[in-house]
Amino acid sequence: MAAKNSTFKPWGKARHKLEQQAMAESGEHYISKSQAKRDVQALQKLGIKLLELSKNVLLTFELDEQLLDAILLAQTIHSHSGHRRQIQLIGKLMRHADADAIQLKLERYHSTAVEANAHFHKLEKWRDRLIAEGDSAVNELVSEYPEFERTRLRQLLRNAKREAEKNKPPKSARQLFQYIKELIPEHES
Repeated sequence: MAAKNSTFKPWGKARHKLEQQAMAESGEHYISKSQAKRDVQALQKLGIKLLELSKNVLLTFELDEQLLDAILLAQTIHSHSGHRRQIQLIGKLMRHADADAIQLKLERYHSTAVEANAHFHKLEKWRDRLIAEGDSAVNELVSEYPEFERTRLRQLLRNAKREAEKNKPPKSARQLFQYIKELIPEHES
């Protein structure tokens, strides 16, 4: 039996319930241990996504210096266990960073990369179509984009076809692509 002057210290479920009540009274929000683990894992996953980016891109994210150094170091580690420990450190450092801002910047970066990739594919399709179809594709391209010069397009097209027939490097095909790239704006894709 407990002495009269000692205070009762509950253990187990009773202690857990008292902690929840105390947090509710003080206005704090209770987070379960499982939820806390899920939050930490989400931060680690965000950190792993940052590992895929180059140093120049990471510098635009305005990360904490320690976090940036940890990410750059993790990119150089090839040992499985060392890499895993470094990712755990990144997750720990991410707890002190503004994860929402980082996630938003990451989404913006990926959306602009997807747009640039789509534009690049559109330009490639036009070049391949011009080489395959010839004058009909030239006429369609000029009607859609009047700033193109028909004579220059046809000259680059003839040279590209000649180079392909002679198995030469595709210098004119590259020039054709660059010409198309100059005149088809990226925001239009």
